[in-house]
Amino acid sequence: MVDRGASALSLPDDWPAHPDPILALNRMGSFDWDLDTGLMNMDAQAHEAFDVRPDEYDGRPETLAGRVPPGEARRLDALVAQAIKDGSENYGAYFRVRCRTGELRWTHTQGYIRRDESGRPRRIVGIVRDATAELDEFAAHRQQASLDEARRRQTNVVQLTTAALAHARTVQDVIDVLKDTHGLIHLGAASLVMGLVEAGRIRLIAEGPAGASVPGTRITRIDEPYPMGEVVRTLSPRFIESPEEFAADYPILWPHLTDLNITAAAYLPLIVQARPIGAMGLLYNDRHGFTPEERNILVALGSSIAQSLQRAMFYEEEKDIAQGLQQAMLPRTIPSVPGADVAVRYRAGSAGGVLGRDIGGDWYDLIPLPGGRVGAVIGDVQGHDTHAAAVMGQLRIVLRAYAAEGHTPATVMARASVFLHELDTDRFATCLYAEADLGTGVVQVVRAGHIDLLLRAADGSCRRVPVPGGLPLGLSAEFRSLEYPVTTVELDPGCTLLLTTDGLVEQPGDDLDDGMRALAELVDAGPDDVWALADRLIEVAEERGGDDDVALLLLRRRPPDSPRTAGRLQQHVAPGDAEALTQARHMIRAAVRAWGARERADEIELVADELITNALMHTEGAAIVTLRQLTGADRRLRVDVEDTSSALPRRREAGMSGVSGRGLMLVDLLTDVWGVEARGGGKCVWCEFVVPAPT
Repeated sequence: MVDRGASALSLPDDWPAHPDPILALNRMGSFDWDLDTGLMNMDAQAHEAFDVRPDEYDGRPETLAGRVPPGEARRLDALVAQAIKDGSENYGAYFRVRCRTGELRWTHTQGYIRRDESGRPRRIVGIVRDATAELDEFAAHRQQASLDEARRRQTNVVQLTTAALAHARTVQDVIDVLKDTHGLIHLGAASLVMGLVEAGRIRLIAEGPAGASVPGTRITRIDEPYPMGEVVRTLSPRFIESPEEFAADYPILWPHLTDLNITAAAYLPLIVQARPIGAMGLLYNDRHGFTPEERNILVALGSSIAQSLQRAMFYEEEKDIAQGLQQAMLPRTIPSVPGADVAVRYRAGSAGGVLGRDIGGDWYDLIPLPGGRVGAVIGDVQGHDTHAAAVMGQLRIVLRAYAAEGHTPATVMARASVFLHELDTDRFATCLYAEADLGTGVVQVVRAGHIDLLLRAADGSCRRVPVPGGLPLGLSAEFRSLEYPVTTVELDPGCTLLLTTDGLVEQPGDDLDDGMRALAELVDAGPDDVWALADRLIEVAEERGGDDDVALLLLRRRPPDSPRTAGRLQQHVAPGDAEALTQARHMIRAAVRAWGARERADEIELVADELITNALMHTEGAAIVTLRQLTGADRRLRVDVEDTSSALPRRREAGMSGVSGRGLMLVDLLTDVWGVEARGGGKCVWCEFVVPAPT
């Protein structure tokens, strides 16, 4: 080791005849090397530094070759030659000297090169001293610094790992943290194994690297002779400090680890509230033993991992419960709707690891309605918790019931708002309800504080449909503002309605209109198939992430190869209005003949007359008669007679002289199919007749 920057010695010209006594006091020897003659004079202290007696040294530097190892001598000679060549005034170097006993010890020399007026080197004067104690102290400092650095590095890894574990939400997240760049591998572990305690057994949830799996250890009993079972039983860590110890204590496991070159291992119990939830093993291939500091660090880290693991297990359990509740509240199946293709999707939001908040109040529903109509619902209850999901489930059921009763879309929305207001909850909900007649393509839409729907044309182009709306459900009832305007939309064959919640549109800091335009562009560029389009939209939501849920409903009207309404006539008949009754009969007769069903005209007219008469006789209100022509696989005529009574008609046996009781028997005999449907505030008795196609 060379000290090229050593300061020049200030020595008198007659040195070393009169050496500086300070050198002797500091156990430093001196020398004077005459470069012209090659002789080098040394004092007694210098002789002692080289461990030679005065009678063993003849003044020639070559005589010291027996004391300086060849490699050290070459390095020292090269150093002096370079200093002379490049014009340096001094040099310094550490080198080793072999003593009489054969021991090597460190020595330090420092020389001053004296030159004549022409710059030619003539003499080198300097000092030499024993540097063993100095370098031993330096080595001790370096060793301590190395230990401090290793301890600091391990502590840093623990801090980084603990900080990363704080963000782990699932068990897999915990495993990923431990295998990450800043994980336990930086502590020198070559392999990691982790297991959870389940019903008296340990089930492995992580092991590595690839190919390190041990047959038969995927699930083991706690009482089996494996180190993970031992630390779970004893609640104490197990440090294995040599391969011999591993082989002796665990003869069943050790033969499977020989290819991994394991030299030491640390098995830690994962304990939470004095109860073991699992165990973890770290296997090393470059370590022999563990210092007390290393053991303490690993135990502390095991405690941190156990806490994170339990938190992740709680989160997953809570998430399973929440998702189960969410799925139970949503429709289990979506009914098949003649004349339409329907796709629904739901994506749970992510609430940043808050337990119980990966569930929300978003929902969708599809409600088959009489007369080839269908109701499509999308909604969002305020909040992200189980209470929001519970409110959503109740609201979905009552809204479905109101729609099935035959209420108009505006009435359905108003009644749902009153129900939510009376539910004794502080939550409100946004909702959009679209009632579509798939025969005519007429869609009636009402909106309660929800985002607008999108309409995709048959050519794939997509646009936003502005729908005037009312207040959100619950709030409109509270503020006594239950008016919900109805917007009519034409749904041509091949067109698609898209109903969604704001989780697919809104992003923090973004404008809603921008989000709607972006969604329209995404739909415009999406696949034609409604199921593939729904998958694509949810994929985008997954890639984008976010805390909000997403509910999605797509309804596409099929081209006219399925049954659809080809004609529709309606007549209102008031009680005691003979003229209206006559007009209804003439309407039915004329329509049946005009539609090419003359062969069954008498049957249709007779059955319709019977249903109208029953409605007027057995109820207090008016009757509404509707006649429709349905085309498709077969051609049918349908008669609907609505009244305001919820009492269902009953078939009765007529007596020998009775004048009533034969009406429903006649309907059953003459029609191909008939039935009764509940309508808002009343009922509808309907029947259908299959008629041949016109020639």
